[in-house]
Amino acid sequence: MKSKINIYIAISAFCVFLGRAIQHLVWDAPFRTLLWDEQLLKGPVENILGINWFDYVTSPIADQWINASVTAFGILYLLAASSILLLHKGGFFKSVSLKLQIVGAIGLLFLAFLYSKEKFMQIGQLLEYSAQFTAPVFLWYVISNKEKEFPVFFAKCVIALTFICHGLYAVGFYPVPGKFIDMTIATLGVTENRAKDLLLIAGILDFIVAFGIFIPRIAKPMLVYMIIWGALTSLARLTGHFHIDFLGNTLLQWVPAVIFRAPHFLLPLIILTHLKETNGKHSVEITIPTLNRKVGFANS
Repeated sequence: MKSKINIYIAISAFCVFLGRAIQHLVWDAPFRTLLWDEQLLKGPVENILGINWFDYVTSPIADQWINASVTAFGILYLLAASSILLLHKGGFFKSVSLKLQIVGAIGLLFLAFLYSKEKFMQIGQLLEYSAQFTAPVFLWYVISNKEKEFPVFFAKCVIALTFICHGLYAVGFYPVPGKFIDMTIATLGVTENRAKDLLLIAGILDFIVAFGIFIPRIAKPMLVYMIIWGALTSLARLTGHFHIDFLGNTLLQWVPAVIFRAPHFLLPLIILTHLKETNGKHSVEITIPTLNRKVGFANS
């Protein structure tokens, strides 16, 4: 069972890195939200680099460097994804792969920060990516600490944060993203008002399951809901932007968005698998002593 959990964790990390690699290598990433921040960087650019701010933000050379940095991160993610396929070889390949998981996780955390900065540093935007930037950390942990138990409580905290922060946008604590409404309308064929109502209900359910997974009696059904809902919201990136007339472009742009959201349903699956394994062990531990007492009584 532990090997099954490890496989799920490896798939989760692989999907995040592969999806983000395609995004960075084919499309773009929000690096300019930081590198074109006049309030933050105007002083260093003009005083240290000696370049006028307007010249900097309109410079083709500066833009090429930004594009190159996006590509470099894409290559990093592609290497991190590829290295997961070599973990079983051990030795040098294992050592390099584990290092790439940590470096890649830092890159994913930086990416989450950039998306948060785009939303005026909303903490909910940052933590909504918790399951993604921790996926490589979980892989690093289970490979580096084979004798230790899977950190199930930490995993619950991570997926709970992911769902809570998603819920904060769905219920309108933060402004409801137009893309949420558009995806709901495109996927379900409902009106805008009905889409908002459905998002409100979904957001409330996000909060319920996020807290419910910490209650032992109801944890399993809560996790099952997370698995289903995490998969559906991931697929919604494709179904909500699907255009048959531009099939190639649609698949190239939105399939990666589905792929790198794999931890949103795989992490609950990992936790559920671990709970079933743990409950199975407890059942054996209870049954064997009871059987021993019965045998002892019969022989006395």
